[in-house]
Amino acid sequence: MASFKFVLPEERIPKDWYNLVADLPKPLPPALNPKTLAPVQPDELEPLFPRALLAQEGTRDRWVPIPEPVRAVYALWRPTPLYRAHRLERALDTPAHLYYKYEGTSPTGSHKPNTAVAQAFYNREEGVRRLTTETGAGQWGSALAFACRMFGLACKVYMVRVSYEQKPYRRVLMETYGAEVVPSPSAHTQAGRRVLAEDPQSPGSLGIAISEAVEDAASREDTKYALGSVLNHVLLHQTVIGEEARLQMELAGEEPDVVIGCVGGGSNFAGLAFPFLRDRLAGRARTRFVAVEPTACPSLTRGVYTYDFGDTVGLTPLLKMHTLGHSFVPPKVHAGGLRYHGMAPTVSLLVAEGIVEARAVRQADAFAGAVLFAQTEGIVPAPEAAHAVAVAIAEALRAREEGQKRVILFNLSGHGYFDLQAYQEYLAGTLASDSFAPEAVEASLAQLPRVSAVSEGI
Repeated sequence: MASFKFVLPEERIPKDWYNLVADLPKPLPPALNPKTLAPVQPDELEPLFPRALLAQEGTRDRWVPIPEPVRAVYALWRPTPLYRAHRLERALDTPAHLYYKYEGTSPTGSHKPNTAVAQAFYNREEGVRRLTTETGAGQWGSALAFACRMFGLACKVYMVRVSYEQKPYRRVLMETYGAEVVPSPSAHTQAGRRVLAEDPQSPGSLGIAISEAVEDAASREDTKYALGSVLNHVLLHQTVIGEEARLQMELAGEEPDVVIGCVGGGSNFAGLAFPFLRDRLAGRARTRFVAVEPTACPSLTRGVYTYDFGDTVGLTPLLKMHTLGHSFVPPKVHAGGLRYHGMAPTVSLLVAEGIVEARAVRQADAFAGAVLFAQTEGIVPAPEAAHAVAVAIAEALRAREEGQKRVILFNLSGHGYFDLQAYQEYLAGTLASDSFAPEAVEASLAQLPRVSAVSEGI
């Protein structure tokens, strides 16, 4: 039997985003002003974000309406398909049923436009003319470049240098949409010049690129900053994925026992998992949730849960999250979108409460799973999504060993057709080592901001 495709009609694009904050088992610790350690007020962030997004960041409303102009752009590729991977099941000889939600059908090939389109719309509505952002592998940068073009905004992208060099066609895609793209760290900002002064050969990191994009946005009246993961409003926009997947699993006549997604900042995992977590938190389901990160940048499995900056230089508010320390620069793994020192506060809280499991995967194992997936299902996964594929395969093999049927759902968050250099290295046996460096993390954690126990308990 071929892989079976579950597709919803266009009119079934969700009309609301789901806000997990309304159903969390305990309140989310607030973002803190790094100077006063008081909770950040929305007006403090207005130089960076439009008021509508700041309202979404703090809302406890369970449902947030999706504006019709946003749904109209979504309709270019949504609803995205859900597949049952029969060929992969046969190759693994497993009783498990493997399903994947495929977000690679978007114009830029990943889940990232789900929030990019929303952010561009809200900025345009408030008179913003230009957006800045960072990007790791280029998927977020290309998504924002596309979204800015849809709503008539200029866009500047600070692309992590190692990915800028590894993935030139991601840069070309962004430039095709009209964005200006520079490698980060760059000489365009004080933050970039500071890093380059200390290490002229710096490969860059998402934390550094965030510093540059934030500095750029704060220096111009016509510009705001757009973030591709971590913050609540970003994860909120991604829940369109899981809301569709719930309906599609109903079409398939099954409920997932395990939901899996890769994590860097947390957005694609949250997008699929949060709508299913609604049932788990309400006691209506016993579904397991697994967040998968690279062993080279293991914020959930090797980091600490505390307050830290979201960027390297220290321009952002303090967020309580799992972190490796804001100065940590990960090894040059190909999953550039997962090379971030911290994790979304909501995902971090869920892991700290034992509701979400965290697992780390070696780069070589991720590519081994991705190649098997490509050879059975035909789609070449992005290196980030390959981490979710590897754990889905491991869960299916575990089901075979235990002789139990298990329904596994994972997010194939993007395709890897701009990442073929990585596959070439894997197939040639020249893929670089991605070993974890505990001494680098220890040095980074030593630079964590000092936050009192009183502030930690707000």
